[in-house]
Amino acid sequence: MSTLRTLDYQPEARGTLDGIRVLDMSRLFAGNVLTQILGDFGAEVIKIEPPEGDTLRAWKAEGIETHWKIYGRNKKSLALCLRDPRAIEIIRKLVPSAQIFVESFRPGVLEQMGLSPLELHAINPALVIIRISGWGQDGPYAQRPGFGTVIEGLSGFAAINGFADREPVLPPMYLADGVAGIYGASAAMIALREVEMKAGRGQVIDLPLLDPLFAILGPQAANYRLTGKVKPRTGSRSTNSAPRNAYRCSDGGYVSLSGSTQKMTERLFRAIGRPELVGDPRFRTNADRLQHADELDRIIGAFIGARTQAENVAFFEQAEVTIGPIYDTPQIMADPHVTERELLTDYPDAEMGLLPMHHVVPRLDQTPGSIRLAAPQLGQHNRELLDEIGMSPGEYQDLKKAGVICGGAA
Repeated sequence: MSTLRTLDYQPEARGTLDGIRVLDMSRLFAGNVLTQILGDFGAEVIKIEPPEGDTLRAWKAEGIETHWKIYGRNKKSLALCLRDPRAIEIIRKLVPSAQIFVESFRPGVLEQMGLSPLELHAINPALVIIRISGWGQDGPYAQRPGFGTVIEGLSGFAAINGFADREPVLPPMYLADGVAGIYGASAAMIALREVEMKAGRGQVIDLPLLDPLFAILGPQAANYRLTGKVKPRTGSRSTNSAPRNAYRCSDGGYVSLSGSTQKMTERLFRAIGRPELVGDPRFRTNADRLQHADELDRIIGAFIGARTQAENVAFFEQAEVTIGPIYDTPQIMADPHVTERELLTDYPDAEMGLLPMHHVVPRLDQTPGSIRLAAPQLGQHNRELLDEIGMSPGEYQDLKKAGVICGGAA
């Protein structure tokens, strides 16, 4: 039985981006994260899908499109056969009403479709165009396939992730895509401000998966230039501060503990009944502790290993030492902080009964975002959007029969 709160969709809610229309021709994860963020804060996101639908629809659990249900929320679906020039003409007719255009084709494909930035800006000079790719619109790798897995390897992330005596570890989730999606939403707002505040022209945002992930890795290159050393794989330890690790508890659970400041570490030593460690030459400063991390972890690990996960969390919280349980999904869903702050909430769903989704992030106190619409069925909004551009019922039926318009109502 779920402990999550159940909320309903709020179709009448309005957000800060109300009045902003987004044409989203992207596929898979990065673009869907980007446009979900914009949609959560009120933008009207029109997902332009091919006949088979966005690739994200194929990522299923027990036959249900769970990925699409979450990252397709707050969007409308227009399904078109994009190989047909008549479909491209439909998109052209929607461009004047849009402020943002998102695509994630391999560089050059948009141009082949007759929708190059030059052509789009000829229709709508103020349009902000976001071009998502693996490697960027230029450079030696521009034409390479660019899935996040490859970027997570080349970026340097995998090389520092994992343990020194094992292979580099790729993230078990869509890290490069997710980071790019968040950067992309920010970039869209930056470019839109130029348009709205200074009556500027729209511009093109080149958003590779590589650049944002590389940017958040910090001063790896600077450190290498200074020291001649590369950052090693240290498991859950940090190369910047100690103690910092994941420790096993007596019940098989784990906790994460960090003593990132001198005062926190001294508080930790006193809490575990070892105040003499404060003056121990091995552990007196952070630099000392980094040099003797094995010994430090043995001392802390022995104390934690004699207690359960819950006992450790309660003990160290009482001592005001920074610690937290390492949760799996069922534990996250049952956590009182998660449920009280509605980090996860259940929404009605025809297939699942209740669909748990992360709530809108970040939280704005005056103009909060909202979940207004469930993820659409393929082509669910065909008629609504094509009526808007003046397509007659007869023309709609003809294009439907010809396979130019796909999915949706007859």
